[in-house]
Amino acid sequence: MYSSPSQDVTKPLSLNKTVFLGSAIISILLIIWTIAFPDYSETLLSSSMAWVSDKFGWYYMLVVAAYSIFALFVGFSKYGDIKLGQDHEKAQFPFLAWAAMLFSAGIGIDLLFFGASEPLMHYLTPHTGLEPASAEAMRQALAQTFLHWGLHGWGIYALIGMALAYFAYRKNMPLALRSPLTPIFGERLIKGWLGDGIDTFGVVCTLMGIATSLGIGVLQANAGLTHVFGIESSKMVQALIIVGVVVAAAVSAMTGVEKGVRRLSEFNMLSSILLLLAILVMGNTVYLLNTFTQNIGQYFQTIIYKTFDVYAYDGTAGADWKSGWTIFFWAWWVAWAPFVGLFIARISRGRTLREFVFGVMFIPLGFIFAWFSIFGNTAIDLVANGATALGETAVNDAAMGMFALFEYFPYSEVLSFAGVIIGLVFFVTSADSGALVLANLSSRGMTNDTDAPVWLRLFWAAATGLITLGLLFAGGFASLQSVSV
Repeated sequence: MYSSPSQDVTKPLSLNKTVFLGSAIISILLIIWTIAFPDYSETLLSSSMAWVSDKFGWYYMLVVAAYSIFALFVGFSKYGDIKLGQDHEKAQFPFLAWAAMLFSAGIGIDLLFFGASEPLMHYLTPHTGLEPASAEAMRQALAQTFLHWGLHGWGIYALIGMALAYFAYRKNMPLALRSPLTPIFGERLIKGWLGDGIDTFGVVCTLMGIATSLGIGVLQANAGLTHVFGIESSKMVQALIIVGVVVAAAVSAMTGVEKGVRRLSEFNMLSSILLLLAILVMGNTVYLLNTFTQNIGQYFQTIIYKTFDVYAYDGTAGADWKSGWTIFFWAWWVAWAPFVGLFIARISRGRTLREFVFGVMFIPLGFIFAWFSIFGNTAIDLVANGATALGETAVNDAAMGMFALFEYFPYSEVLSFAGVIIGLVFFVTSADSGALVLANLSSRGMTNDTDAPVWLRLFWAAATGLITLGLLFAGGFASLQSVSV
């Protein structure tokens, strides 16, 4: 039977030069390439995305389903009793703080970007076989949105996170991507070139996933500043936003998980709940509660079919829709999995596997159901009753969707300002937790309860900002979407 080596956790903490230099060189080359050849890089990224979706779309659909099924199996089985730590250990963080960090690290600013816009897009430009702006498109819009943000994505996080946490806290190994693969490949390879390759790949994947989300965050923040303060939407403004957020993220990352990341996450969760309740109370409350209930039923009623629907019988139109939506989201969740999986493993010591699986998969899910139902159904109801400008804004400029929605409410300026602040703090939370994870992955001699040195966190915070800038200048949202896949 495999047993963990004790020497892995007794080495002094130092920089893993192979992982650091390898991932840094790849990242620098990517920045130079995207900025030097923006048109060519956008074309290549877009064609690569289409090729991957066409040839491997079926694979994405199958493995994402398998991840969720396996995670749920562990949670319901006898293995769920296993403690992530010593049997007597208590949870490292209180439940609400833990839930807040799950929420902030796993979702981030994307809720603000897609909250009203994605349901509206599914309503106005649905996949093949549905009539735009029809009653059936209205019913299916939220079920499709829930699919992209629901159990499947959180199942990916749960799978990666529980594997990392189990080997770190039960086998006393470093909290690194290579650790769970030691029983398969053996200590010699995992300590050598193969382990370095795994962690390098994890760093690059994490950078691409975070850059995609932060790029979306920049567009959202710029849209909010334009709407509230009339600040021009431009590459220069977006660059200044990235610099400001990276500086704030670096300061937060320096304080560690227990202070900076935790407190910002708690602020995010509380302020988001207040904003959600404001829309619920000021909107058509009874209608929103009814649609919330029905949306949940529609999601679970259609989840099996939608999980395996690759639009094989819908021709080119179906393939294009799948590539731009479902495959993009699955790739995005997978790209974020090394980062979020490692981060939630870092904050989950002392919990059982059952607590971990159900917490990761269902705590954020409840909030996602409420958020998209309230924002999405409010927007759809307004458009269905004549607010055509809102629909046009959501389809043509998704970042402005939430702010355009606020215009139909009292105190719209207050709501928009709150949206800008929440978005910026979400932005900082994703960047600082990402910098922490990237620094840990590129260190050697990590134990399961230590973090990388401050200078390394600062480096990765800056690198994340530079890559986001490069992708935005290479082609905006299209490049961000393509590079994730």
